[in-house]
Amino acid sequence: MLSKKSKYAINALLYVSRHRNEERPVLASEIAEGENIPHKFLEAILLDLKNAGFLRSKRGRKGGYFLKVPPEDISLARVMRLFDGPIAMLPCVSLNYYERCEECKDEKTCGIRAVFLTIRDQTLKTLEDNSMAAIMEREEALRKEQS
Repeated sequence: MLSKKSKYAINALLYVSRHRNEERPVLASEIAEGENIPHKFLEAILLDLKNAGFLRSKRGRKGGYFLKVPPEDISLARVMRLFDGPIAMLPCVSLNYYERCEECKDEKTCGIRAVFLTIRDQTLKTLEDNSMAAIMEREEALRKEQS
């Protein structure tokens, strides 16, 4: 399940992405209000996003946050791994956090592992194929359908 921290991080990145052409940094308070995220919690998330290289910040009266990388280069998979760790549902199928299952007799013939490898691959492809830019495009298409 997607943690609140990951969901808030995605919403914050989308907010900054939508305002990237305004020639001004986006204030944390503006993101918090616009996305209904508790301000104190958001500050920690923004710092993590900055330290991970997604955002840059400017201090001072005219300070705030900017994207450091284009929205098309920020996939859901990268954000989720930052805040939630492994995407795989079992440690024995994880790409970055592999651990052998204690009860496993033979990974090569484990039917459960085979199923969860397929799930991991399909989930990972979907999460990697959907960037902040792709989500914004999807939102725009849905708005057009509604009107």
